[in-house]
Amino acid sequence: MFRLLLALLILQFCFIASFNKVFAAGGDEASYKRAYLTEKDNTKRFWRQVALGKYYQFNDVQKADSIRYAIIDASRTESDSAKLQALIFDLRIEELRGNKTAYYAKILQLQPYLSRTDSKLNQVYIFHLLAEYHIAFREYEQAGIYLTEALRFSKRVRSYALIAETDRLLAKLNMEQNKRDASLEFAETSTQYARRSSDKSLMAKCVNMQSVIYNFFGQVELSVSRNFIALQLAKEANDFPQVAQYQREIGESQFQIFNYDNANNFFMQSRETALRIRDKRLVGLADTDIGLVKLAKKDYTHAINDLKDAVRTLQAFNDQDGLGLAHKYLGNAFNEQKKYNDALRYYNMALVYFESAANRPQIAAVYHLVGTVFAEQGKYKNALNYLNRSIEIRSQYGSIGGIYASYKEMADVYKKTGNMDLAYKYLNMYSDYADSARVVEVSAKIAELSELYRSEQRERLIAIQADSIELQRKQKENTELRNIFQTYIIIGFIVVLALGALIIYNRWKQRNIKQLQREAEMSQTLLRSQMNPHFVFNAMSVIQSYIYENDTKNSTKFLVNFSKLMRLILENSSKEFIPLGTEIDILNKYLETQKLRFGDRFEYEVSVNEQLLQQEVVIPPMITQPFIENAIEHGQLHTIEGGFIHVRITKDEEMLHVVIEDNGVGRKGARNNKKSAEHKSMAMKITQDRIDNLSYKYKILGRMEIEDFDKEKETGTLVNIYLPFRKEGGTSF
Repeated sequence: MFRLLLALLILQFCFIASFNKVFAAGGDEASYKRAYLTEKDNTKRFWRQVALGKYYQFNDVQKADSIRYAIIDASRTESDSAKLQALIFDLRIEELRGNKTAYYAKILQLQPYLSRTDSKLNQVYIFHLLAEYHIAFREYEQAGIYLTEALRFSKRVRSYALIAETDRLLAKLNMEQNKRDASLEFAETSTQYARRSSDKSLMAKCVNMQSVIYNFFGQVELSVSRNFIALQLAKEANDFPQVAQYQREIGESQFQIFNYDNANNFFMQSRETALRIRDKRLVGLADTDIGLVKLAKKDYTHAINDLKDAVRTLQAFNDQDGLGLAHKYLGNAFNEQKKYNDALRYYNMALVYFESAANRPQIAAVYHLVGTVFAEQGKYKNALNYLNRSIEIRSQYGSIGGIYASYKEMADVYKKTGNMDLAYKYLNMYSDYADSARVVEVSAKIAELSELYRSEQRERLIAIQADSIELQRKQKENTELRNIFQTYIIIGFIVVLALGALIIYNRWKQRNIKQLQREAEMSQTLLRSQMNPHFVFNAMSVIQSYIYENDTKNSTKFLVNFSKLMRLILENSSKEFIPLGTEIDILNKYLETQKLRFGDRFEYEVSVNEQLLQQEVVIPPMITQPFIENAIEHGQLHTIEGGFIHVRITKDEEMLHVVIEDNGVGRKGARNNKKSAEHKSMAMKITQDRIDNLSYKYKILGRMEIEDFDKEKETGTLVNIYLPFRKEGGTSF
């Protein structure tokens, strides 16, 4: 009956939990925080904290930043896997903050974990990050080695997500080496595997990689079309940092083909998304782009103010690339106003930031701008020097498309210096790239894509609103039914809980009564065994013999010792535990009495660790007495030359360990005496019952082990007893 009610109770809990899941929203900040704060197990609490941090990573960057050091501190007492996850979370926050110096430095700290972890998944994560590091520093061969290993491990564990991320990084590696076809092939493969993984955030990253590659090789319209898809996937995944990033990238593509209004709209959307997730760095980057649009519209005053505000925001994050862009655009603002000295000052500051970030394409872009300033000032030698440096860097590292603007500028400089041959040469090189018709065509296609995207967004919004209205109608219809259903569930739960509590209480009460009965019976049995009539009669006989022999010294000594022993036994037999010192006193007096009785024909020793006495350890009374009696009476210890009994009491892990050993005739010799066998069986049963009783009451695994002292001769007895280690006052350790 009890088991049936308990099963019903568990079923009720499960049903209510399932019911609540249907009607309650999950995965919000409150649920993550509640799971973390209510978790008692330290290891599970750590992983709850990591889950909370990852939620903040996508929804509240400031809070994610605020708890990363707490996550690192909590990981110090956990496994290497936990430490690794804490470090990865930390460097991802550095990435969100735009601090590439710290980000790449912390990637290198992961290298030791390659040999410390057996998890292939963790090893692949580390390979990805190390490859990203080496791509950034143009160490392509080493990056390729890491990605080859990552792809091998990913296929071994058959993880579509890991294969997709590996191929995405291989696409980036090939793009940086100006390998267009290979980079697009890897990007397409990564998208296919990401689609199989059903991870929309990863799919967004892989599609965005295609967009980046198309933009890198000058195919702006294809870049924008892929980024619209990436943006929608990021929105569906609620990956708001990616949403803000892709909105900026689409705006920048619009800006490239002079669609300033569309560009500004996307920059404003990026800023709103950044504010939503409290990412001030992304706000600063959006402000930089908004300032660029105002600059293109010749609104120099507002452009400069916006760009200077962006600089102040980005300086708090040490975002080298963002600061470089803001200073480059400030240089452009002053350059267009023909304030060349101010322009050069900001361009030089931009170069410092871009060089710190090792951003060679932007370094080439700034060199080109510095060259144009010198050309305007008539410093043609300096102009050619910077333009050539820009072309050289772009030829080695950047998009080839960026070179052609420098070709046109060099053609103009050579024309001004009268070198018509070189002017003609560079003009021909420039004309190979593009004409205005191409720009118009690209602009038209991007405008068409933008309109299509807005149309799809409107249709999606209408569909969402229709679904919302229908959902509200259904929720309204189900409200009363749900409330009634919940009421019945609560009433049923209370009834089952009350019945279960009543049954549990009755069983607990009966168990306590039986426990008290067992303890009382054990106490009486123990007292009877300790007050063994044979021992008392034999003791009286010994005293009588001393009196007949007029041996007053020994009779007095024996009688005093015997009377103290009896008093100690009577005073302590009814107690569950007594101080260890009292038990030692009883054993010494008992053994001394027996030794006097048999005329000093055996030796004994009772040893105990002094620290146990200082800790006021307690022990069940006379737990060893039955075995000492067996050794003396039935082990015929008094007939053995050099007979001894040793009792040792120590602490063994979390148990009190009692050892009793003697060199009597042993169990085999005692079996010849039927009376001895019966007596020993009773003694062992009493002691075993006491240990079982203590084990049940204090939830410990107490035990008793008996074996021969001399295993070869099968003589003597060795008894090991393991008891709960307790301190006076009831404290256990």
